[in-house]
Amino acid sequence: MALVNCVDSARAAASEKRGLGAFNVVLLEHAHAFVQAAEQTGLPVVLQLSQNAIKYYGNHLRPIGAALLELAKSTDADVAVHLDHAEDLDLCRAAVDMGFTSIMYDGSKLPDEENRAATREIVEYAHGSGVGVEAELGEVGGKNGVHDPSARTDPHDAAQFVADTGVDLLAVAVGSSHAMSERTAVLDDDLIAAIKSQVDVPLVLHGSSGVPDAGMQAAIAAGMTKINVSTHLNVTFTQVLRNVLEDKPTLVDPRKYNGPATEAVEQEVERLLRLYQGN
Repeated sequence: MALVNCVDSARAAASEKRGLGAFNVVLLEHAHAFVQAAEQTGLPVVLQLSQNAIKYYGNHLRPIGAALLELAKSTDADVAVHLDHAEDLDLCRAAVDMGFTSIMYDGSKLPDEENRAATREIVEYAHGSGVGVEAELGEVGGKNGVHDPSARTDPHDAAQFVADTGVDLLAVAVGSSHAMSERTAVLDDDLIAAIKSQVDVPLVLHGSSGVPDAGMQAAIAAGMTKINVSTHLNVTFTQVLRNVLEDKPTLVDPRKYNGPATEAVEQEVERLLRLYQGN
């Protein structure tokens, strides 16, 4: 049984200036790949299930959530199970009650005071069960919201947000953007260091798929800890799947084309997990 607390893993990584890989589960095969990568590397991993992914599964949290928890409990690797980008407080509570080891409440679309109040409410609920909470600030610039590449988090506001809400992990805007399929983002490492100097909880980078290897290592050295990856792995999976079907267009057994694509994802997660250690 190796289901671990995400916040504990993040704090341990932060203390050693290492990155903690957090990868989004879209298909159950992805979760298997992430766990196998953790086993191969001997490094902790976070399985993330987003509200959007739950919607894909018919808005049913329990079947896919239970599968992730059972995977985590069946390995010797350290595996956390995390609810990602949940705007629904009831969904957050349901994940806490199921046994998720952390949740991310996303109130960034709300007015600032409402975001802080709602975040504080879910922190109190989650902490009652020993579950950690990740959150992000509200709109801090950029027409596309908090993760527009031009958006920037103010270090003093970040510190006040943590004090006001009691969150355990904080996602900040430092130059990345969600859903980037090319790794061309340039992060503001000076800002990361400035936020880290003001904030006493591990920092989280969303939109990491758009950040090249060297940029990611620099960001971790500057103070970033939990590294969320989704689109990059989807690109890896889809490219291999397309190649297999183009090479063998008569294939109809999903195992024959999903298998190689999932193996490619596992290999890339292994590489990223090691990269985040500074290797």
